[in-house]
Amino acid sequence: MSRVEQPSRRALLAAAVAAAAVSGGVIPAAAHAAPGTGTGGGGARRPVDYRAWTTYGDWRRGSVRGARPVAGARPGVVIGTPAGTTDYTDPHTGTTAAWEYATWTSPVHRLSVPATEVIASWNAHTPGGTWIQVDLKGTYSDGTDTPWYVMGRWTAGDGERDIRRTSVDDQGDGKSSVWTDTFSVDDASTGLRLVSYRLRLTLHRRPGTRGTPTVWRLGAMGSDVPDRFTVPASTPGHAGELRVPRYSQEIHKGQYPEYDNGGEAWCSPTSSQMIIEYWGGRLTEEQLAWVDPAYADPQVCHAARYTYDNQYEGCGNWPFNAAYAATFEGLQGVVTRLGSLTDLETLIAAGIPAITSQSFLEEELTGAGYGTSGHLMTVIGFTADGDVIANDPASDDNDAVRRVYRRREWENIWLRTKRYNASGKVVSGTGGVCYLYFPAHPSPRQRKALAAVGVR
Repeated sequence: MSRVEQPSRRALLAAAVAAAAVSGGVIPAAAHAAPGTGTGGGGARRPVDYRAWTTYGDWRRGSVRGARPVAGARPGVVIGTPAGTTDYTDPHTGTTAAWEYATWTSPVHRLSVPATEVIASWNAHTPGGTWIQVDLKGTYSDGTDTPWYVMGRWTAGDGERDIRRTSVDDQGDGKSSVWTDTFSVDDASTGLRLVSYRLRLTLHRRPGTRGTPTVWRLGAMGSDVPDRFTVPASTPGHAGELRVPRYSQEIHKGQYPEYDNGGEAWCSPTSSQMIIEYWGGRLTEEQLAWVDPAYADPQVCHAARYTYDNQYEGCGNWPFNAAYAATFEGLQGVVTRLGSLTDLETLIAAGIPAITSQSFLEEELTGAGYGTSGHLMTVIGFTADGDVIANDPASDDNDAVRRVYRRREWENIWLRTKRYNASGKVVSGTGGVCYLYFPAHPSPRQRKALAAVGVR
């Protein structure tokens, strides 16, 4: 995110909405407005369905080809006896290599909310020379099926033995599309929806080796909310503030431009690193040895490198950030949507901060001092008057990161699905998207708060 309202890669896709509407073409999914979710201020049905597979029983209920569920303190799925070998040509290096693979496929999940959009997320351990692919296949409300869509190819590393972490663009069947990290029905006005889906994991490793990825959590969030420029106001509830580390992305301007032109665009990994450290996640000197010692907060540089999506050419891939957080011992991460500040208050009261996505003109958020077509902040609390306390990485330095934003302004820019940009054109809003990072074994209070916002 830059200080002026420059178009992000997501925002540039929004231009495809108008173009496709005129030409009758297919609209990329990421160009659609991202719906908000939850109960809003009025207690309506939550128009979001988040489902995850995390328990040993969950993994046993899936179908396997060469994969094997494993029990323990953190159940998961691993490669057992590989199902075979496949060649993969990395589009970002041009290298073709053989990989042993195994698959795990979820049972069909019928959405409680027939969806216009679905975002998958996952938590996994991928030693060097291993990687995973997450695919989604759904059934539409007209009874037909989608193809298998690639929702991400992910590995924690980027060494010589690893593929390059990547999303896969330009996937579609004339009814839906996938762009970066989001499945979307191309024309929601037709009434077409996704009513069910399966997720498939493909686990890869170098032939002849014994290493394996381990996947602990696999889930997806489906949602369907009508387009809206404003949202109902919520009533202030919990007041309190969590002690979350403060990091500025702006002090990293010009650093490591190979990762989305440097720190000015690092709002997502900077926000991720704040919450990771809130939960006790730390990087070792060895892990940070690659960073120029003259740079402050080298862990922010590290987060940018290891969330970078080589196809998206940025660090803002939502599931990749959640997956990065889960590489820290004892943490898990999900991507979902919330419906109001009441949801955030519920989480904050249980000690769980959240990373939220929003876009706005400078005059729409008092005190920000900038406008943005897409930006991530960390919500850490609420004042006695209900205003939002946020760690905003788009600040001149770490001391300036803590901000207080007006409740009504902040709630609307976060939850709306449509807005006017600086040119007066209608563009998409971010619609309540958030990342939630929390312990692998939440306390009863934390578990109750997560369940209240639809995460289990």
